[in-house]
Amino acid sequence: MSELNKEVVDLVWGKPLGGGVSTSIFRRWSQGYVFSEHEQTALKQFEGGPCAVIAPVQAFLLKNILFNRESSNWRQMSEEEQKMALCSTLTEILESACASPSTGFCLVTWAKGQSPHTSMLSKTQTQSQTQGMPKPESSQSPQEQQPTALAAEDLGFEQFHSVLHKRTVLSVSDLREEVLSLYHSWRGCCGVLLFLYSVILTKGIENIRNEIQDPTEPLIDPIHGHGSQSLVNLLVTGHAVSNVWDGDRECSGMKLHGIHKQASVGFLTLMESLRYCKVGTFLKSPKFPIWILGSETHLSVFFTKEMSLVGPESASEQARRVFQSFDPEDNGFIPESLLEDVMKALDLVSEPEYVSLVKSKLDPENLGIILLGPFLLEFFPDQDSGIPDSFPIYHYNGLKQSNHKERTAGDRHQLPRDPIWMERKLKMDGWILNKATLLYRFSSLI
Repeated sequence: MSELNKEVVDLVWGKPLGGGVSTSIFRRWSQGYVFSEHEQTALKQFEGGPCAVIAPVQAFLLKNILFNRESSNWRQMSEEEQKMALCSTLTEILESACASPSTGFCLVTWAKGQSPHTSMLSKTQTQSQTQGMPKPESSQSPQEQQPTALAAEDLGFEQFHSVLHKRTVLSVSDLREEVLSLYHSWRGCCGVLLFLYSVILTKGIENIRNEIQDPTEPLIDPIHGHGSQSLVNLLVTGHAVSNVWDGDRECSGMKLHGIHKQASVGFLTLMESLRYCKVGTFLKSPKFPIWILGSETHLSVFFTKEMSLVGPESASEQARRVFQSFDPEDNGFIPESLLEDVMKALDLVSEPEYVSLVKSKLDPENLGIILLGPFLLEFFPDQDSGIPDSFPIYHYNGLKQSNHKERTAGDRHQLPRDPIWMERKLKMDGWILNKATLLYRFSSLI
């Protein structure tokens, strides 16, 4: 990978002023995918930073466990089932990121004989034991040993990039086999970074740069170590766009890219309640009722098995989305001059005489604006969302210090449909879930 190292490093880490990424940030990102001993379907996060990769993988992992697995007890998994579920999830994300099947899929792993279990430990075994690292059992091969949670102190940023190897496979079936064969690499030291680099090279460095709004913005902040929205979007949708609204928007002659189709798992953020951003329907209403939750500093996963929360757009949901596309500032209204365009976009009758009649009905005081609520009521009245009165929800937070007794586990709540009740009982203060006109506030657990 020597010829690609600089391009990959610049894209992922940028060009920090000190000339390199700090030791502490690299160490925080140097963990593998490790399952919680308390919650067999949950992935652990040891320090802040890699949630930008771990949370999307956790979301897709839950999707595959909840909706693709035959067993009804989704919280119980054997080690073999964990292996198959994780590798299937990583394969799915790589497939989504692949820009063109003809170019194949790239997998980044350790060069032969250069994994931390071999070259590094053999070279500095005495020093590592002094630092409290267990010596590998002589009777065990490196692949049979317990996965390493964090990178050994001796594996620095430069050394890590000097011992990487890239392999290419040309078919999905070969990809599945290769990902499965690398299971111990994903779970071991630097497994998160190995997978991230695999996604980047599968997508293509130039393709990612073309999608990111600011090509100079790294995927991982070299100062604070957090992942960018482009990185989250790349893993969730296969596209490294920087925004979370639906479709593209024009701003001062510049085209800003957003989300172009319904995602398999969703994304919701506390920043929307603070009006820093607008999350579109494609992420708020994904195909499966699983959402990555964004707070100011962390990502976690919120999910339920209640499929009535998601699914294909209803006519009223489509109308809301189209109406809001003509209202980019989210004012809740549009100029009456745009009413005909909205009606045409929704394939409603748009003859001038009829549009004029609708204008007079929706704007009886001649204010020159059309409100969203009366518009939906006029064309899509009495649409029931079909959501039950109550349903169980779960929340996974991989950081053990954020959980009760530092146990990574699924917090379960019986969530009623009345948002006022929820505010009183759970003291919630951020917009999280949207289905039709139903809004839940759920941020105290982030």
